[in-house]
Amino acid sequence: MPAAKKEEEKVEVKKEQVYRAPAKLEPERNIYKWTAPLRPFIRKDRDFWVSVIAIASLGGLILFIIEGVMPVILIISLIFLYYILTTVEPEDIEYKITNYGIKIEDKRTDWGDIARFWFTKRFNTQLVIFEIFHMPGRLEFVINQKDREAVRSALKDYLEEEEAPPSYLDKAASWFSKKIPGNK
Repeated sequence: MPAAKKEEEKVEVKKEQVYRAPAKLEPERNIYKWTAPLRPFIRKDRDFWVSVIAIASLGGLILFIIEGVMPVILIISLIFLYYILTTVEPEDIEYKITNYGIKIEDKRTDWGDIARFWFTKRFNTQLVIFEIFHMPGRLEFVINQKDREAVRSALKDYLEEEEAPPSYLDKAASWFSKKIPGNK
């Protein structure tokens, strides 16, 4: 009987060791912050929209004959979405690099969810792109030209700067965008 009591006491000691209070974490602090537009933006001219409407009409007619009205509704809704994105200028928001991760407004992506980063240019706008481990796979932040080196130096302590090779989808989208007149 006394041996059984000793075993119970050992088990209780082990339980106490497992459920210790967590160590205090360092408070979140900003390393660098900047304000920039929410997304890259460029207005499209009349030639671009005439080309898009002509291509969509032809494709819609073919899909209507083959499949019915639903694909045509999808094409119309996608063109409407793209029209809105190219006519409404994006608002300026605040981006932050903290010791815990990267924040857009108040939404944070932790360092453990980010693989690498690189810089690129789209529509004459500088972007910093982060490859992340979950959907959607990438985060793209607009940066000002004057902020580029400060952002790079703030990120180099946490991530590796390495450009990811373009995927098949990236290559197809790039090829298609070069074929549409007015979209360079």
